[in-house]
Amino acid sequence: MDLAQVAWRKAYRSPAQADSCVEVAAIPSAVAVRDSKDPDGPVVILRRQGFPTFRPCSEEHMSA
Repeated sequence: MDLAQVAWRKAYRSPAQADSCVEVAAIPSAVAVRDSKDPDGPVVILRRQGFPTFRPCSEEHMSA
């Protein structure tokens, strides 16, 4: 999947003034997630149905 033209935005729950944040992009039937510090790095693609489950898990992991 070519994500070159996708509109990325900072995730809602990412800290406002932090260097570490997650960016998300809506793509057909899915949500793409990437590390803002590595925009050319790996991307996780989640079905929209699975994204609400992923969010609480990622928040728990990041606060550990």
